[in-house]
Amino acid sequence: MDIETAAQRPSAQDRVVAVTGAGTGIGRATARAFAAEGAHVLAIGRRLGPLEETAGDSDRITPLPADITAEGAPEEIARVARDRHGRLDVLVNNAGIVRSGALGSFTRDDLAPMIDTNLVAPLLLTQALLPLLEESGGVVVNVSTAVGQRGWPGNSAYAGTKGALDVFTRSWAVELAPRGVRVAAVAPGAIATSIGDHQGLSPEEQADVRKWQVSITPLGRIGTPEEVAWAITRLADPASSFVTGAVLPVDGGAMVG
Repeated sequence: MDIETAAQRPSAQDRVVAVTGAGTGIGRATARAFAAEGAHVLAIGRRLGPLEETAGDSDRITPLPADITAEGAPEEIARVARDRHGRLDVLVNNAGIVRSGALGSFTRDDLAPMIDTNLVAPLLLTQALLPLLEESGGVVVNVSTAVGQRGWPGNSAYAGTKGALDVFTRSWAVELAPRGVRVAAVAPGAIATSIGDHQGLSPEEQADVRKWQVSITPLGRIGTPEEVAWAITRLADPASSFVTGAVLPVDGGAMVG
């Protein structure tokens, strides 16, 4: 795509954005950040209640309850985007599941939901939405993790799924560039979300994990979902039209410390 065509892409205020895992944490902050810029946001998640909380009183955020791992869900999301807005400019593959554990502790039942959510669903959803993204000269932003960038004890399975998502990011960037679609990713470090609750950790265990995370983060603190959302919106911004294939750490320096 030439420079003139890129310059003619819609402004942030005109765009339509789909965010998965939008009911909590980074997904919620991202949906709100795009809406604050004036974009129309499809907030996708399994439960309607949290999605409605994400939307609040904003007329820019539309809750879209969907299990992205379910058969036919990607195609239904694509249908809704086209029927409701006629276009899609940005897809944020944010939904994810964490299952920590040392090698030797995993079962197939542990691994299947994580692989389906973190890896298979982003591929199938991106594939289903690709015609819309190609029409708009759109952007895919994958939410990876700093855990996938180096060795962390007890996180090989989760890191493996997110490391593969980084490979998707780089591969899709090359594959889709001739079709006018950019692909990038953010790799968050320790972020203040409810992910510890979803892992079944006790408050004491969560406190220990946070203490360790702070100790390995050069900036000496836990990040916020809003800080990750800022990075996502910048990568997706039309002004970033020459950025593709990048995996941007948002980790307080954890990967280089």
